Amino acid sequence: MSEGKVNKDSSKPNKTADSAKEPAKKGGTKKFKMDLNARNSLKGLVFVSPFIVGIIAFFVYPICLSIRLSVAESVAIVGMQVQGFTVDNFVRAFVVDTTFLPTFATAVKQTLTQFPLTIVLSLIIAVLLNRDIKCRGLFRVIFFIPFLLGSGEVMQQLLNQGVDRTVLNVMDGRLIPYNVLSYFGDTVMEVVQNVMGVLVTVLWGSGVQILLFLSGLQGISPSLYEAAKIDGATEWEIFWKVTIPMISPMMLLNIVYTVVNSFTNISNPLLEYIQGYGFDKAEFAYGAAMGWIYFAFIGVLVGIIFAAMKGFMHTNEVEEVKKRERKHRVFTIEKAPKRTFD
Repeated sequence: MSEGKVNKDSSKPNKTADSAKEPAKKGGTKKFKMDLNARNSLKGLVFVSPFIVGIIAFFVYPICLSIRLSVAESVAIVGMQVQGFTVDNFVRAFVVDTTFLPTFATAVKQTLTQFPLTIVLSLIIAVLLNRDIKCRGLFRVIFFIPFLLGSGEVMQQLLNQGVDRTVLNVMDGRLIPYNVLSYFGDTVMEVVQNVMGVLVTVLWGSGVQILLFLSGLQGISPSLYEAAKIDGATEWEIFWKVTIPMISPMMLLNIVYTVVNSFTNISNPLLEYIQGYGFDKAEFAYGAAMGWIYFAFIGVLVGIIFAAMKGFMHTNEVEEVKKRERKHRVFTIEKAPKRTFD
């Protein structure tokens, strides 16, 4: 009898062993799945990977080498062998070199003169091009083509030939009669030519700003303008109370882009001065030091712009409500009522 029972028990399948094996099989055939956020992040990484590879391959090493050159005591031209550490190159720029600071001031003055005009004129042109007019697409192309054609060395050659100062001659007295200018004298004539030259240069390079402002204007909901008109707002009030706040993020982007572009423009006298020391005179250490001083100034200026415009940035209604709740939130601690037992 006992042997029979043993045989019956042995003939039964071992369910515990089979159940332990089943999860292992399922786990081995499980496929790797990504959620929506992970897939979107992977797609974005694939799209920006050429830029990341380009930065690592062509920018990281030159930047590190430039920093090393700026604090080098001596640099051998053959093989670019750098020796020693010193800050004399930075001291030389501020104390010894009598041309660096005046050239620096000229570059800053030129930038601070042109970039407000660029922002204002770009915004005005973008507002006009955003209206329902005929051939609107053609006008947009016309304002952007000069930016494509007159950039870099092409723009430098045009400026060397005095294209920006010959506007009055091209207009042949139609813009401002020659008799009027000759009546005021050569000084006024020179001032008017300089002003017209600045306007030509600004309009020549404002294609990107116009497109950025256009994208911001087209993102404004028409219902906001309709609500403002129903409330009795004029066009001037709508512009300052609706348009400007709604495009404030694009305004910040345009200001930063214009400032950086003006400081790195090929017509900038300081860049020519640094390039002369770095390549013509082969003083790589001093040229790198001046370049990093210039870079630090631009970085500080951009930081000041961000800090100044931080309080004027428009956000959506949800974020505005959250800001107000955080600002007016009052924390109170209430004692829990004592429980009484009858």
